[in-house]
Amino acid sequence: MTITIPSLNDIDQAACTFVKNLGEKKIYAFYGSMGAGKTTFIKAVCKQLGITDVVNSPTFAIVNEYALPEHGRHVYHFDFYRIKKESEIYDIGYEDYFYSGELCFLEWPELIEDLLPENTVRIHITANVDGSRTLEIA
Repeated sequence: MTITIPSLNDIDQAACTFVKNLGEKKIYAFYGSMGAGKTTFIKAVCKQLGITDVVNSPTFAIVNEYALPEHGRHVYHFDFYRIKKESEIYDIGYEDYFYSGELCFLEWPELIEDLLPENTVRIHITANVDGSRTLEIA
């Protein structure tokens, strides 16, 4: 599946399309260069899911937790940019998150590729010359 975001004004519609196609998968790995729009898109997706908390990149915390409007449900938002050693992932208890049955959105997953569950959905975000973004969802 491919989603094109012509401009920032169109991000909510793109996020709505993405949310409608979530299905049963729980782990979503977002690949893209610095500034491609990973955090911005995840913020828009969280908004479409009904999350009212402020959604920020968890660069320093590694993981942020957001409450879904449904009772007891959560979204976990990871940013692995600062990870230097695989042991850091074990220290945060990544398995508790990845196998919780909750939605997990991961930025910079290439740094922990060997630890990603088999059923991870991979999203490649490309910033195009004209300012648009293309999401390739595999």
